[in-house]
Amino acid sequence: MPGNKYNEDSKVPNTRVGRLLRERELRRNNRVHSFLDGNDVNRGIEIADHDLSNNSYVERYLEGAVQALSEGWERPDVRPTKQRLLVVANRLPVSAVRRREDSWSLEISAGGLVSALLGVKEFEARWIGWAGVNVPDEAGQRSLTKALAEKRCIPVFLDEEIVHQYYNGYCNNILWPLFHYLGLPQEDRLATTRSFQSQFTAYKKANQMFADVVNKHYEDGDVVWCHDYHLMFLPKCLKDCNSKMKVGWFLHTPFPSSEIHRTLPSRSELLRAVLAADLVGFHTYDYARHFVSACTRILGLEGTPEGVEDQGRLTRVAAFPIGIDSERFIHAVEVDHVQRRIKELKERFAGRKVMLGVDRLDMIKGIPQKILAFEKFLEENPHWHDKVVLLQIAVPTRTDVPEYQKLTSQVHEIVGRINGRFGTLTAVPIHHLDRSLDFHDLCALYSVTDVALVTSLRDGMNLVSYEFVACQDSKKGVLILSEFAGAAQSLGAGAILVNPWNITEVAAAIGQALNMPADEREKRHRHNFEHVTMHTAQQWAEFFVSELNDTVIEAQKRIRKVPPQIVISDAIRRYQESKNRLLILGFSGTLTAPVDSPGRRGDQIKEMELKLYPDLKGPLTMLCNDPNTTIVVLSGSPRTVLDDNFGDYNMWLAAENGMFLRCTRGVWMTTMPEHLNMDWVDSVKHVFEYFTERTPRSHFEHRETSLVWSYKYSDVEFGRLQARDMLQHLWTGPISNSSVDVVQGGRSVEVRAVGVTKGAAIDRILGEIVHGKSIGTPIDYVLSIGHFLGKDEDVYTFFEPELPPDSLGFSRTKGTDAIKLSVDKRVAPKIPSGRTSPTPHSKYNHIISTDKKLTSGSSKRVSPESTSWNVLDLKKENYFSCAVGRTRTNARYLLNSPDDVVAFLKELAEASSSSSSN
Repeated sequence: MPGNKYNEDSKVPNTRVGRLLRERELRRNNRVHSFLDGNDVNRGIEIADHDLSNNSYVERYLEGAVQALSEGWERPDVRPTKQRLLVVANRLPVSAVRRREDSWSLEISAGGLVSALLGVKEFEARWIGWAGVNVPDEAGQRSLTKALAEKRCIPVFLDEEIVHQYYNGYCNNILWPLFHYLGLPQEDRLATTRSFQSQFTAYKKANQMFADVVNKHYEDGDVVWCHDYHLMFLPKCLKDCNSKMKVGWFLHTPFPSSEIHRTLPSRSELLRAVLAADLVGFHTYDYARHFVSACTRILGLEGTPEGVEDQGRLTRVAAFPIGIDSERFIHAVEVDHVQRRIKELKERFAGRKVMLGVDRLDMIKGIPQKILAFEKFLEENPHWHDKVVLLQIAVPTRTDVPEYQKLTSQVHEIVGRINGRFGTLTAVPIHHLDRSLDFHDLCALYSVTDVALVTSLRDGMNLVSYEFVACQDSKKGVLILSEFAGAAQSLGAGAILVNPWNITEVAAAIGQALNMPADEREKRHRHNFEHVTMHTAQQWAEFFVSELNDTVIEAQKRIRKVPPQIVISDAIRRYQESKNRLLILGFSGTLTAPVDSPGRRGDQIKEMELKLYPDLKGPLTMLCNDPNTTIVVLSGSPRTVLDDNFGDYNMWLAAENGMFLRCTRGVWMTTMPEHLNMDWVDSVKHVFEYFTERTPRSHFEHRETSLVWSYKYSDVEFGRLQARDMLQHLWTGPISNSSVDVVQGGRSVEVRAVGVTKGAAIDRILGEIVHGKSIGTPIDYVLSIGHFLGKDEDVYTFFEPELPPDSLGFSRTKGTDAIKLSVDKRVAPKIPSGRTSPTPHSKYNHIISTDKKLTSGSSKRVSPESTSWNVLDLKKENYFSCAVGRTRTNARYLLNSPDDVVAFLKELAEASSSSSSN
């Protein structure tokens, strides 16, 4: 594939960390060679005295593709040297203004994402997004597409209604406030609820429109990088179209705790859509942890140190703190134009310490809290009144929204009051500007600042802190940083961290910063400066794409270990061609009916009561009536549960992992060994009762041969902690010297006698079935379907023809244990079973000898009648072991859910019926 460095490379390390370290070294070497050779994707983009504006820099960056195109990047006869990166965001880095029908003026509108990616040189990047304008006619769309192509941009055309419902509605009124802990709009809750569904529908539709454009331009080997909360559905849309596409998703805002996210009506759909990505990235570990927790608590999935696992598929979740192009800011401060501006500002504020705040005028930026803290500082420190000034740059945003208009009025009111209270005729303590500054003015302002004040109430990262540090190499000012900004986890060691809600604490931090000794300022600045210059935007993007490439490699390795889906037509054809069939079916999670209840938790009472899938009654009856088919339901459930669900069918029931067995036309017998030690039961039961009392919504089940404690419906994390505590106690106390096995399920702990597994019981069950049915023809077809615990998956390997004898976890040749009939006190026939020598043909043939020994109340025995013959004549193509919903399995094949089991058995029953009629 183009640009994929991992393809056909035999020297790639086997471990993930090894591959990433190798990739890091390659990037460093390439960067050195590029510098020495004078080769640069963005050559010609130089920062000159007359060319410092952010827009001009971005424009030159985007136009860097023109020279690259002429050098063969797009020539069909030239193999691309760089991996293509499709950056998909809600907005393109340019805005379009229509001049004539086929003429457009493109205006640079660089945001945080564009600024972060300016220095990335490792990839051939293309931008896909909305151009910010409605273009209903095809002629206008064609001309705009052509104009944008020159700047490496590909437009997505959204109509006004979609933009209103998707962007202004769902993104800005629902997701953005929720992700910043502001909740849903309070003033018009009812209207929000009524319009929610239409907005969510528009959101999904818009995401599909983005996906259509990506699919149109996608080439094999491309990396698709989706950005932000506007495009949470995009990974699913892309994967539904092409499951092999490399898809990453990165969130630039905070991700809230699961308790906040669960209030969102579409919570589950959004999480599952994001999980379709191969790699999910966040600015900080806290946000990643919240996402994993939401998937665990809301979706019930398994959270791992690597990410989130769903039926064997792992979505990697990791933190990738974003950076800036620090060199650009460092060089900007040195040019003449900026130096003149720095000199002007120093003269303007001579004799006063300069404090600076640069924020969008937004609820989450904490501007009122910042100004109130500054007021408190002035109250408590009168000698600073004429020695310090706060410059607050508040960039207007969403000026048509009432909440933002109210915030603007509030800030102006506070500023006016403080200036009136502490100002003089010649100076005021606060200079407030409701506008943005151009790049060189901002760099000059950063350079003269003594204290930067970032008091975000909730912020994804906040790169203002990074920009300030990059411009402070000479001044070495102090950074006061909110602990609720993502940058606090990166710059926390060198900054003064504050809780912006605590006005007293922020005021004290201002005093500490203004009075900080020069040596301490030097140490703090050096730490932050090293971080900012080392963890750049380029490194951020390279790390993310490298991790994404490697995540795909890891996924491919896991897929190779996952069994394929069963080919139903093949299984049915083999079934029809066979003469004597054995079907072994699990119950829970295999034949059980789904409980129709809203939400993830489900209805605990209904789900605990296992019921046979109603649609299976007809197919099971047809299969049971086939004289050449024997069905065994093998379950861990008690006898009463199997009686209630299968009492009317002509089949064999094996309860409690095969420890109890009966034909539905007979009586229950036990297959337990005679000297099975159960002395441990009372002490384990006492432990289980204790933890059930301590763990809400947990329960335990006292079976005849085992004890099971389940925390499926409890809080996931608390349940796991309790289970870990329980296991530690069990191993050091009640079962420390007992012959028991502890079996851990997904959300359960089971204690059973040692050696009690479904596979271990099969030998005895098979012998009893042969005797009970008086089978005279060898079994030449076996179908085993179940959702079994790992401990019980030896049932699959028992019949496995391709396994050598010594690879099994138990012996298939040992004599059957004595069987005790528990109902009429008869002694069960001893059924020693053996196997011929493991030749290629006979290694899967079981030879069963039966000695009928019956008593009728006296000690006198009848003469033994002995028979010996091959019970199994099973070829590998006639054996179908199938796990339901478990990809980590010893089974040969997979079925995704009980619904698939139902569909399979229906087809099998129809085939059985047609074969019988023929």
